[in-house]
Amino acid sequence: MTRVRLGISYDGTDFTGWARQPGLRTVQGVLEESLSKVLREPLQLTVAGRTDAGVHAEGQVAHFDTAAEFDADKLLYRMAKFLPKDVRITDIRTAPAEFDARFSAMRRHYLYRLTTAPYGAQPLQARGVVPCKPGVDLEAMRAASRNLLGLHDFAAFCRRREGATTIRELQRFDWDRDGELLTASVSADAFCWSMVRSLVGAVLAVGEGRRAPEWTTTLLAETARSSSVTVAPAHGLSLVAVDYPADADLAARNAQTRESRTVPAPEGGCCGD
Repeated sequence: MTRVRLGISYDGTDFTGWARQPGLRTVQGVLEESLSKVLREPLQLTVAGRTDAGVHAEGQVAHFDTAAEFDADKLLYRMAKFLPKDVRITDIRTAPAEFDARFSAMRRHYLYRLTTAPYGAQPLQARGVVPCKPGVDLEAMRAASRNLLGLHDFAAFCRRREGATTIRELQRFDWDRDGELLTASVSADAFCWSMVRSLVGAVLAVGEGRRAPEWTTTLLAETARSSSVTVAPAHGLSLVAVDYPADADLAARNAQTRESRTVPAPEGGCCGD
């Protein structure tokens, strides 16, 4: 068996998310069906990050195992002819057996795009840019974002999944402005369900003057999803890159990812400890 690594991009507008669902059009379903037909064997993809309905990707990564013989360049060209226009395989390469698109990942990078233009998003940007209130306070948004950096329990920002941890290390959360376009860059070791969109929604409330920057710090004390946090629309979000270690370090990274994570308690303990 050969392990194959894929680079993938897609416009998530007309997909019901990444994960295969019976009777629904999903990115995983379309890719698996197409690859299985071309390679003439049933294939199953493992992905770096399962995006929600409407979320896009410019740097998604997945892998599969195959017994088929193939030429990577020819397969890449053939898949370009075979796949629908809203999903592309951008890279095909063989990978070590230890490579796992999900568990080998060190961090994932997302962009969230907003426009402050009073007329909304330009037509050619409308599927990937979300209109917001003109005149938002960018410096307040940057301050609110900085409050969230580090290793925390992000329960207030995550939809609950049974048995899933909400402890994450948020490594980057900052904002750039290019005219009327605002772009949030968000990076972490991993993200839980709806976390990025909730982070953006919370910070946008600060930028629009509905909350003070310090409010985001108080949310980190919550132990369940906060009803005061609005989830930003899906179509502004795109997974743009996934980082992996050198081949020699893949097995160690897989083991580390599977370890349970805890947030160190403040000096002297807290919360009834």
